[in-house]
Amino acid sequence: MRHVTSLEELSLSQPSAMTIGAFDGVHRGHQALIGQMVAEAHASARAAVVLTFFPHPSVVLRGRRPSFYLSSPEEKAEYLAALGVDATVTHPFSLAVSEITAAEFVDRLLRYAKLDELWCGSDFALGHNREGTVEYLEAEGKRRGFRVRVMPPVLIDGEVISSTRIRQTLRDGAVEQAARYLGRPFRLAGQVVEGAKRGRQLGIPTANLAVSEEHATPAVGVYACWASAPGWQGQAVVNIGFRPTFEGAEARPTVEAHLLDFSGNLYGQTVALDFIARLRPEIKFPGVEALLAQIQRDILQARSILA
Repeated sequence: MRHVTSLEELSLSQPSAMTIGAFDGVHRGHQALIGQMVAEAHASARAAVVLTFFPHPSVVLRGRRPSFYLSSPEEKAEYLAALGVDATVTHPFSLAVSEITAAEFVDRLLRYAKLDELWCGSDFALGHNREGTVEYLEAEGKRRGFRVRVMPPVLIDGEVISSTRIRQTLRDGAVEQAARYLGRPFRLAGQVVEGAKRGRQLGIPTANLAVSEEHATPAVGVYACWASAPGWQGQAVVNIGFRPTFEGAEARPTVEAHLLDFSGNLYGQTVALDFIARLRPEIKFPGVEALLAQIQRDILQARSILA
């Protein structure tokens, strides 16, 4: 799959089926739309193209705060490639981009993407002030020679899957529900950096992850995760929190992963965590012995869940 940052870079040799959106997290609703688009595009010798944006439009237009993104642009591109997409355009979004009219947007899609079919949801709109509604695009398609395909939303338990809903499940610590919406465990990755080394002193070494402030994280608490690092995959108990048992508690939540049955040096390496279950909230213990006893219980529970 090609991953570019502008429509002009596409240089397609055939017409395209295309969808446009933020696609944060590439959840099961996104997967249903994109998967069907890819299948039909490839069956008719067309390119399957996704146009997405970074920063997220709501970050630029409505000032969304940190801990927002379910996936980085690179992670999103990997998820889209796994769905069989031929090209992903991660277009920079700015106030100037938000001023592009629907008519000009359609011009660009026809010129650079050789648009033949546009796939979207019923509430889709593009262009300045969302003037390019589905009705507008269908009329333009009849006039200019492209088709609009409108897909219904995907429901779970009668609720529409959305990135907003997934962010709320993570804020609630409900990582199992987030996985149902995503179609896979929620993933959080970061570079291993030096910490206070308390875990090593206690005989339970942890990898401290430097996670982007822009990336969503589950609620403060302890989790059972699958972890992957260069050359290693295995189980982990992960604490997200402020380490309240110790003096000088952290000012903002940290992400610490105790990698079960692992030994080695991971400083400077990237570790990815797939969140499977929440074990408990973070607790302030009366002392180190009580903390260590609880950690051992956490490890046993995590092994049981991940087995």
